[in-house]
Amino acid sequence: MTQDTPLVWQENGDTRSARWQADNGARLPSRVQTVSAIDADEAYRLASAGTGLLWRGDFQQARQLLQGMSRRMDTAGQRKKKSPSTNAAEGFAAHRQAQALRVRVLGQLLIELDGQYRMALKRAPDVTQACLEAWGPPDGQPRVLSLRSLQGLIGAHEWRKKGVPIDALQGRHIHPHHGVFSPVRGEYVDLVAQAPLPAALQACPIAFDIGVGTGVLSAVLARRDVARVVGTDLSGRALVCARDNLQRLGLQDQVELVQTDLYPEGQAALIVCNPPWLPAKPTSTLEQAVYDEDSAMLRGFLSGLAAHLCSGGEGWLILSDLAEHLGLRTREQLLQWIADAGLQVLARIDTRPHHRKVHDTHDPLHAARSAEVTSLWRLGAVSSVFTVP
Repeated sequence: MTQDTPLVWQENGDTRSARWQADNGARLPSRVQTVSAIDADEAYRLASAGTGLLWRGDFQQARQLLQGMSRRMDTAGQRKKKSPSTNAAEGFAAHRQAQALRVRVLGQLLIELDGQYRMALKRAPDVTQACLEAWGPPDGQPRVLSLRSLQGLIGAHEWRKKGVPIDALQGRHIHPHHGVFSPVRGEYVDLVAQAPLPAALQACPIAFDIGVGTGVLSAVLARRDVARVVGTDLSGRALVCARDNLQRLGLQDQVELVQTDLYPEGQAALIVCNPPWLPAKPTSTLEQAVYDEDSAMLRGFLSGLAAHLCSGGEGWLILSDLAEHLGLRTREQLLQWIADAGLQVLARIDTRPHHRKVHDTHDPLHAARSAEVTSLWRLGAVSSVFTVP
């Protein structure tokens, strides 16, 4: 069912309906029950059976209820006998299934917003600005979404307000918008800030940033005195976010933004791409920055790179090898795609990630994460002439 499908329920003898807002990929509940007080055990039982619980009580109590349901789900998962995975790919598939189940069950605790993004609940926060940033001006129609989705909107609003400090921008902040992946893993940004720029920029002073997102890599390239940067993205939301950040940094005249799939017209001396790192199907808009089904963006970038490089130009592919440790893609496969695209590897710069999950031994993917390396692959067309430092 699409997001335009209304959610219908019975309340006080009347038939009610509202727009179903499935921001995190949650499915439309098969049935809905209004509740203002319920214990976590019963809520977890009903949610597991597919019943949506439309909350009518105190908002802060709803938050506590969600935490209780989450704890019961954790306990149920620990009790469940698990057969050991025979390989990393099976372990990843089991992890994705567990994630999907969590979204489905915990996403059954629902909140209604009126046509102006207000909640008629005791002790409810004002979420109007968060909703405006995520959805635009209200259309006067009431909406129902999961409490978890609403918490995600509130969190995105806080990220946008406070921003993320970027070392490569001398501590200046990047402000991610709702639905645009936040550059919290700074190691890949540092790679772009430190890699030697190709000499071809002297004759062809233009760079492309494929999949611009928040605009962070375009900003880094502009700050490295690349005369002109063209950032592309299919997502209009991402382009709005990138434009906002570039204006905050005073770089809007140096970076052009284009809505297109992968490449703009023309050639460049440097083409940078940080595609999603895991070849799996995304289940929400935000997951599209993490999961790239069939490695479509990665392969599209590689296959079009040689034709868009000017003589002596370089393509910088920023990629984690996490997919290799999870058994989702092999190094040999990646190297074959590079060769098939008429490209050669000029050099590779590696770094270790330093996010908290690397050290979290309770993470189901800890073995793969602890071995992960993030790399900047410097690629060139086989027929071109290069000056490599």
